[in-house]
Amino acid sequence: MKTGKKFVFRLIFMLLFLMCISGLLYAGGSQEEKTESAGVEESETVFRWASKTECTNWDPHATNVSAHQAFQLQVMDLLVDYTAELKLRPMLATSWKAVNDTTWEVKLREGVTFHDGSPFTADDVVFSLKRAKDPLSEMKSSYAFTDVVKIDDYTVNIITDGPNPTLIPSLTNAVMVSKKWFEKHGIVDLPDYKSGLESYAVTHAMGTGAFILESVEPGVKTVFVKNPNWWGLDVYPELNHNLDRVIYTPITNDATRVAALLADEVDFVLDPPIQDLARIDNDPDLKLMQVPELRTIFFAMNQKRDELLSSNIKGKNPFQDVRVRRAMYLAMDHEAIHKAVMEELSFPANIPIPPGINGYAKDLDEAIPEANISRAKALLAEAGYPDGFEVTLDTPNDRYINDEKISQAYVGMLAKIGIKVNLDSQSKALHFPKITGRTTDFYLLGWGYSVLDVINFFQSILLPDSPWNGSDIDIPEVTEKIGRIQRELDNDARDRMIREVMETIVNDQLFLPVHHQIVVAGMRNNVSFVLMPNMLFRFADVRMD
Repeated sequence: MKTGKKFVFRLIFMLLFLMCISGLLYAGGSQEEKTESAGVEESETVFRWASKTECTNWDPHATNVSAHQAFQLQVMDLLVDYTAELKLRPMLATSWKAVNDTTWEVKLREGVTFHDGSPFTADDVVFSLKRAKDPLSEMKSSYAFTDVVKIDDYTVNIITDGPNPTLIPSLTNAVMVSKKWFEKHGIVDLPDYKSGLESYAVTHAMGTGAFILESVEPGVKTVFVKNPNWWGLDVYPELNHNLDRVIYTPITNDATRVAALLADEVDFVLDPPIQDLARIDNDPDLKLMQVPELRTIFFAMNQKRDELLSSNIKGKNPFQDVRVRRAMYLAMDHEAIHKAVMEELSFPANIPIPPGINGYAKDLDEAIPEANISRAKALLAEAGYPDGFEVTLDTPNDRYINDEKISQAYVGMLAKIGIKVNLDSQSKALHFPKITGRTTDFYLLGWGYSVLDVINFFQSILLPDSPWNGSDIDIPEVTEKIGRIQRELDNDARDRMIREVMETIVNDQLFLPVHHQIVVAGMRNNVSFVLMPNMLFRFADVRMD
């Protein structure tokens, strides 16, 4: 009996010993694998960054959204770009000249290759620009040319229907893609993405840029790797980054995004919430950077529809009356939004054009500091709405700084003059299609600039056929004047016409401007980053010490 017990004990002991040895061996193997994996990471310079938005469609002609363009420009180059000082800089175009009033000759950079090794030539430029003008392209309103002609492998002529003083600056929107790549994947013609069509280009991209798009996991992460053959490394010393890999993580929750920065899980956060800036600033390992963005936040209203979709007023549209629009603007307490919502990180606005844009008029940009409730009520009564009315306001909650909070504050302000507003707050992915699809009565929008001229706003927001004219503004004399502004080479004459359009915007209260946005970024102390006012930054500008 005793011998039997000893045998059992010994057997159990041996089994436990073998299990421990096995566990140690397994753990040792795992650690070896981890060390090997960590060694790869440690040998690389990895830039980890986060924001609340991401690129939901990598087809560069599908959307005219600056957040998308900021991603795409890491992979695909432009013909012409802006420096940090907002001066034009040659990129894939090396020089340009006007041959006559309707023709610009553009010389292209030789020796540039796409990420697959194929050469960049005039064929790709012709294809890229013509595809950007596709009727389904949201970028089509950015360009005023009528044709692009290949002269030789490294020369193209861009044809316009008259003189065009902003043609070259407009090429800062001209993302260059590979004609062969789009042919290979069967997407030569722009798909009708709005109808629900998908394509390979939604989650894939290939260009000549400083970084190669390695992988896209929507809602999870996007990974870029260094393009060792990028032409810019030899041409522009200031773009000589030291990054091997960039990992982007979309974090929509403000608190979570800041927590990731504080916990050293990311190196850079583009849009930390205002209320958490002090926490970042007080951390010895972190720093803040801010810049006035070339973006104005404003509310807009459908001014064409005979009857609003969401209002209790039937048979007519209150927004067609300038007195209603003016009353709504007078109800806005700019100072309260500036201080209570934005904590003074904004510039109250009276026009939807920010400082720094050619055509900006400082004397027209004096916002009323406080609401004038009595005057606003009187105007509503004059317009036939003494008891106000009801309407839905559409707002994004993940695109601009405090976008939902701004809208919430304005809902309360409008209530003071009898306008009952039902707030519909959604992700930008659901919000923007309401604007471009003309299914919103009243909405919040922030307009930024890749071309630093007011014509960018005029073409995109005031022309009847522009996708972003969600207000359905259709003023024939304004449309005609915009066409003349596009072609006028005499600066004085052009400035006079710009001024006339700006005065129409103000006098007719076509929009309800809120403020010009200030962007703040938080980052680790070892990060050097060029924060551009137009937000079209480049990873090629980033260095990590």
